[in-house]
Amino acid sequence: MERPTRSELPPIPAKRYFTIGEVSELCAVKAHVLRYWEQEFAQLRPVKRRGNRRYYQHHEVLLIRRIRELLYEEGFTISGARQRLEHDAEAAPEPVAAVLDVGVLRNEITAILKILG
Repeated sequence: MERPTRSELPPIPAKRYFTIGEVSELCAVKAHVLRYWEQEFAQLRPVKRRGNRRYYQHHEVLLIRRIRELLYEEGFTISGARQRLEHDAEAAPEPVAAVLDVGVLRNEITAILKILG
């Protein structure tokens, strides 16, 4: 079975935190792979709460999608992907707080419209 490409992944809902199961579905990566990537990529640090449950934020879901793209679509090794992410962070003119995601924007607008009635 082929892995879905980045463009085939579902939109990321407008939520503050995601469980490991939700991230697994949003990024088409199994939970044990996400736990492994946490050990390999210093940038990936989900919040841990009750009973060591992981909660990922939106920017971490985007990071996981980027790691997935580097490893599965571009053929990088773990070490190479780590170096690329570090290089990309250094090359950025300023820290990027959020990357526009059409799905997230659509969900946020829908939520606002529901509130406004």
